[in-house]
Amino acid sequence: LVKDDGGNAQGAQQAAQQVLDEGAEIILGPLFALTVGPVGRVARGRNVPVIAFSTDANVAARGVYLLSFLPESDVERIIGYAAGQGRRSFAALIPDNAYGSVAEGAFKQAVARRDGRVVALERYPADKAKMQAPVKTVAQAALGASRADAIFIPDGAEAVPALVQMLIANGIDPKRVQLLGTGLWEDPQIFSSPPLDGAWYAG
Repeated sequence: LVKDDGGNAQGAQQAAQQVLDEGAEIILGPLFALTVGPVGRVARGRNVPVIAFSTDANVAARGVYLLSFLPESDVERIIGYAAGQGRRSFAALIPDNAYGSVAEGAFKQAVARRDGRVVALERYPADKAKMQAPVKTVAQAALGASRADAIFIPDGAEAVPALVQMLIANGIDPKRVQLLGTGLWEDPQIFSSPPLDGAWYAG
């Protein structure tokens, strides 16, 4: 049985109710955190398990399981790898959204666990016109006395190439400062961006 959740809580709840009324014994999906909760509540009433694909661990609950790559795992893996390759001094450009908040917390913990240091961390909005100031701050810190070995950017293909171009315009050489990302980088736009050649991400 395949139903469209409409990308919203109400649609997800209705879709879950429909599949349960049609005899579903397990529900696969939905994809996004805001729709997982409503589906879980409806399914729990019928004792039907839900396997959702959200990357937000907060939506997992009794009877609601996640089959996804969690941001915390991606961050732990890439920072662990970078530290293993001798990177000790990190800067970060973090999207100002829920994913960014999770990635930021995981990043700080992962760096601290490896006795590294965070020399700069800035959040940036989705509006490309307002990304310039945070990028400039991180670039200046990364090039300053504290010097960064790596810059972590946990975002997707709609933002990363533009951010990297801004970093280059502010004096960052991607051949000297290692660029790091998460599984969101698993995208043809990232692969086809020459300044990202040699960048590392967890995938």
